[in-house]
Amino acid sequence: MSTIDLSRFEKKMIIRNIKHEDIDEILALQKICFPGMVPWKRDHLESHLHIFPEGQFCAEYDGKIIGSCSSLVINFDEYDDQHTWDDITDEGYITNHNPDGYNMYGIEVMVHPDYRGMKIGRRLYEARKDLARQLNLKSIIIGGRIPKFHKHSEELSPREYVDQVMHHNIYDPVLSFQLMNGFTLMRINPNYLPDDLASNKYATLMEWNNVEYVPKTKRHFKTSFPVRICVVQYMMKQISSFEEFAKQVEYYTDVAYDARADFCVFPEIFTTQLMSFLDEKVPSQAVRRVTEFTEEYIELFTNLAIKYNVNIIGGSHFVEEDEEIYNIGYLFRRDGTIEQQYKIHITPNERKWWGISPGDKVEVFDTDCGKIAIQICYDIEFPELARIAAEKGANIIFTPFNTEDRQGYLRVRYCAQARAVENQIYTVIAGTVGNLPQVENMDIQYAQSAIFAPSDFEYARDGIVGECNPNIEMVVIGDVDLEILRRQRQSGTVRQLKDRRHDVYNVQYKK
Repeated sequence: MSTIDLSRFEKKMIIRNIKHEDIDEILALQKICFPGMVPWKRDHLESHLHIFPEGQFCAEYDGKIIGSCSSLVINFDEYDDQHTWDDITDEGYITNHNPDGYNMYGIEVMVHPDYRGMKIGRRLYEARKDLARQLNLKSIIIGGRIPKFHKHSEELSPREYVDQVMHHNIYDPVLSFQLMNGFTLMRINPNYLPDDLASNKYATLMEWNNVEYVPKTKRHFKTSFPVRICVVQYMMKQISSFEEFAKQVEYYTDVAYDARADFCVFPEIFTTQLMSFLDEKVPSQAVRRVTEFTEEYIELFTNLAIKYNVNIIGGSHFVEEDEEIYNIGYLFRRDGTIEQQYKIHITPNERKWWGISPGDKVEVFDTDCGKIAIQICYDIEFPELARIAAEKGANIIFTPFNTEDRQGYLRVRYCAQARAVENQIYTVIAGTVGNLPQVENMDIQYAQSAIFAPSDFEYARDGIVGECNPNIEMVVIGDVDLEILRRQRQSGTVRQLKDRRHDVYNVQYKK
């Protein structure tokens, strides 16, 4: 007898994380699994993969996706007892995902009808449980449909129906499955999914507890995430050397250290103060002379960030790259690492006098105080950039600026305050004062540096955490609380990030 080719009989079942190339197949699968209900949009699944890719699973059988599930992490105690699916998922986009949360929340499981009975759902649930153990989450919570309830709704209340299912007198394909997989009933929520007519819009809130969960006491008692910011309103005056500039900068960094600040913020192109001793009258040539100090500038701020244990927003500095001049804002972390943000929008003045070239990327940087962005002066006047930064996770936008008159300053200030409200984010503006009468195109300065918050009850009055007196050399020091920011995004008087109409408009970032 010839040897049997076993490969002809093999079928391969894989439970894995969803990838971008799976999206079209999952969208088609959902239409099959939930006919009559509003399906996912591509934007939803792309958002899931961007925000929490490890929490999105699919079942692949012989190269075909036959099941999938989606989830996010939250602090469940922060949500209303009678929350809806839209509340818990930010209308399906999961932008409320909290990596430091205690609970995984499952928002969908689906299995192709032709493959039910193969324990696909159980495999997907086990993948979730494994991830919950790996992330040391307290529990998994799901809002489950009860799709057979409509057949019994005339004689049974939702509570009575659930009791009958729990006592095995009625079989419900979703609730019975969840009970068999170790989930227990928490409560029943009305109006959970408006288009789930089979469940009469009800859902059972179910929980699986991770018995391996190890409480993290520090997290348990943490009710705030304070970040202290020292903003330098820097005096532009004549100096005789780079060493004199360095002494002024170190003085202010020391001030920030004494205040135990997490960030020390300097203004835009304040290194043009170096022009005061360069004796170059042509602005375009003076700028190129300033770029010669780039390495000294970077070395100075890197050393200060480490020495004084403070993250420094090094204002901005003109840098020459491939014969082009860029206006670049730098983040010098206190661990010695460095990041940079190129100014994207160049003012007519910068083009005319200095020939500055624009950058083309919106950066968001990780720090030991959360994610931050730098948007230099004119850039804060373009709301799309702040929205992109917020969507990338930024909690604070630092705006070094340089303006010569009150009108220019107010454009920066009003726009920074608007960005704080629009994106439920903190914004910080740091400007130069004084004068450099011997430097062409840098002769006068106007500023009132400040720290701004969104406008709501838990924030500072008038949305102003702190501000300098106008046009004098000084610093302002203020605390912002990232935990308040996160809570207010979920339950504030208004919730601009949650209430955006994704069905009407969006901001498309091309990079």
